[in-house]
Amino acid sequence: MSSSMEPATLAPARRSTSDLALFAVPSLIWGTTWLAIKFQLGEVAPELSVAWRFGIAALLLGGFCAARGVSLRFAARDHAALLALGLLLFGANYVLVYLAEQRLTSGLVAVLFALMLFENLLGERVLFGAAVPRAVLAGSMLGFAGVALLFWPEVTGFRAEAGEAVGIAQAVVATLLASAGNLLSQRLFRRGIGVLPGTAVSMGYASLSVLAYCVVTGVPFAFDLRPGYVLSIGYLALFGSVAAFVSFLTLVKRVGSGRAGYVGAVTPVVAMLVSTLFEGYRWTAAAATGMALVVAGTVLVLRAKARAG
Repeated sequence: MSSSMEPATLAPARRSTSDLALFAVPSLIWGTTWLAIKFQLGEVAPELSVAWRFGIAALLLGGFCAARGVSLRFAARDHAALLALGLLLFGANYVLVYLAEQRLTSGLVAVLFALMLFENLLGERVLFGAAVPRAVLAGSMLGFAGVALLFWPEVTGFRAEAGEAVGIAQAVVATLLASAGNLLSQRLFRRGIGVLPGTAVSMGYASLSVLAYCVVTGVPFAFDLRPGYVLSIGYLALFGSVAAFVSFLTLVKRVGSGRAGYVGAVTPVVAMLVSTLFEGYRWTAAAATGMALVVAGTVLVLRAKARAG
C-alpha cells in the first residue's frame, strides 16, 4: 500500500521543486543582464544588437537540438505561429524596450513592465478561461506596488514631456506584445510543440525580422569585435536568451502565463541587489519596503502555484 502511494506523493513535490527552479533561473539571469547590456551600447545600434543576440541564441539552441536528435521541422501552420511568437516575444518587444529606454530611465521601464503581471492574468482569463486565484491576484498587486516603490524616485521624477510620453507609449506597447507572446507560447507548447525546438525557430525568425527592420529603417550594420561587446553578447545569447527563456517558457507551459509572469516583479529586485554588490547602490526606506512587498508577493504566488500544480 505504501509503495504504491509513494510515487503519487512524491511526484507533486518533485514538480514543485522543478517549477521553483524554472522560476529562479530567469529571475536571477534577467536580474543580471543589465550589466551585460551596458557593454552593448556604443558602436552597434541597439536594434542590431537585438538581432545578433537572438540570432546567436537561435544557432546555439538549434545546434543543441540537432546534437540531441530533436527535430526542427514543423508544419507550415506551426511555422506561422512560431513567426508570430518570435515577433511578439523576441523581436518587436525588445526593439521597443530599447527605444523606450532612450527616452525613459530603466527604472521607469521596469515599473511599466510590471503591468504584465495583470496583462497575463487577464489574458489567461479571457483566452483560456483560467480562474485567477485570490493569492495570485494579491501577490501580483503586492509585486507591482513593490516594483513601483523600488524605483520611486524615477516614478515621481516623470514629467510627462513629449519625449517621455512617447517612451511611455513604446514601453506599454512592448508589455502588451510580450504578454501576447507569453499567452501564445502557452497555447503552442501545451498543444504539443516542443519548447526547445519551438524557441530556437522563433528566435531565428525574430533575428531575421529585426535585421529586416534595420534594413528598412536604415540602421547601419556593424559588429563590435572588442572583448567587452563579444563577451556580453555571448552572455546575453547563452544565458539571457537560451537558458532564461527556455526555463521561463517551460514554466509558462506548466503553470500558465499568470503565475510565471511574476518573474517580472522579482527580476528588478535581483537587479538592485546586483547593483548593490557592483555599483554600491544605497537602499532607501521606500526601496527596502518595495523589496519586502515583492518578496511577500512571491510567497503568495509560489504557494498558489504549488497548490495548482
